[in-house]
Amino acid sequence: MNSSPSPQPRLYLKPARARSVLRFHPWIFSGAVARIDGSSAPGEVIDVLAADNKFLGRGFYNPNSQIVCRMLTWQDEPIDQAFFENKIRAAYQLRQRLVAQSTDSFRVVNAEGDGLPGLIVDKYSDFLVVQISALGMSRRSQDLITSLQNVLQPRGIFERSIGGALQEEGLKPVVRVLDGAEPPEHIQVHENDLRFNVNVKEGQKTGFFLDQRENRRWIAYFCRGRNVLNGFCYTGAFSVYAGAAGAQRVVSVDSSSAAMQIAKQNFSLNGLPIVPEDFVTADLFHFLRSTTQKFDLIILDPPAFAHRQKDVENAARAYKDVNLQALKILSPGGLLFTCSCSQPISPDLFQKILFGAAVDAKRNVRILGRSDHAPDHPINIYHPEGRYLQTFLLQVE
Repeated sequence: MNSSPSPQPRLYLKPARARSVLRFHPWIFSGAVARIDGSSAPGEVIDVLAADNKFLGRGFYNPNSQIVCRMLTWQDEPIDQAFFENKIRAAYQLRQRLVAQSTDSFRVVNAEGDGLPGLIVDKYSDFLVVQISALGMSRRSQDLITSLQNVLQPRGIFERSIGGALQEEGLKPVVRVLDGAEPPEHIQVHENDLRFNVNVKEGQKTGFFLDQRENRRWIAYFCRGRNVLNGFCYTGAFSVYAGAAGAQRVVSVDSSSAAMQIAKQNFSLNGLPIVPEDFVTADLFHFLRSTTQKFDLIILDPPAFAHRQKDVENAARAYKDVNLQALKILSPGGLLFTCSCSQPISPDLFQKILFGAAVDAKRNVRILGRSDHAPDHPINIYHPEGRYLQTFLLQVE
């Protein structure tokens, strides 16, 4: 005789703790949980109910994480392979409307911004690079592979799941081929009619800063005839845009010699001359203090100085210092395009940091513009934690 199926496990919220879920926030923290009914292993799907037994939705359950549930749906619907494929198809169709045909590399899935918490998918030409940072999403990797193959038909799917957030979910770092062909050492991609070599196996993030694509095009407009410094240049994407836009000179500075070699390759790919002394492998903080050169436009796109709230104080000092030194070497009328990709640093705090840097530099500074992620990095309006990139375009009078 067959036994009856086990009931769907349920997570009950404490009284008055359903408000954020009803407002579609995708995270449920452990302190909001009253009890769990039924047997639910970490990483499985669980029903979420209010204290009055009202069904609220379904999500990935992980009792070992501070975020005990990551919501997937607010509907009574199955979480199966078709669910993931529909989400990924909708995300890809949105990108096809947002991204120019001259660009073959962009973010296909942006975690909570596309209703798939713990999943990042970036497209580089005909390869996909996947980042998984939630236990439940890791358990559904085969559903994800099938869905990505059905929707995008990539040549290969490569997983690069690394970073401190994995430990909180009970995951280990993973770098591997998930399906299809292994990516070559460098994938050549096209972005706004420019070409770049991308190392998806060892580069920062998934190999390239896709979130800055529209900012690169925006800043290129101001580069013609100017002496440009690109600090924290990585593989030189902003530098290539500046050179292609007619900058008089572009100096690129980064501490990574490997990244600098790719930056030179990217100049060659776009027919730009390589001036050896303009590719500087150095610590940017030291470079800014020691250089006697003046620049008309400085680009600062540093790595995240703060990953947690406890990092904010030290990060604020670092952001102030690097912007202070940059302001000191700007020519009169010069422009500073400065960025923060530290999620704990709010736009208001970043502006206050820049205010302090301007005061200490004794320069008269005004804000010409602000921006953030490219549109293929959507932010769920109910999940403001998804915003991390903020940029300012400043002018020294």
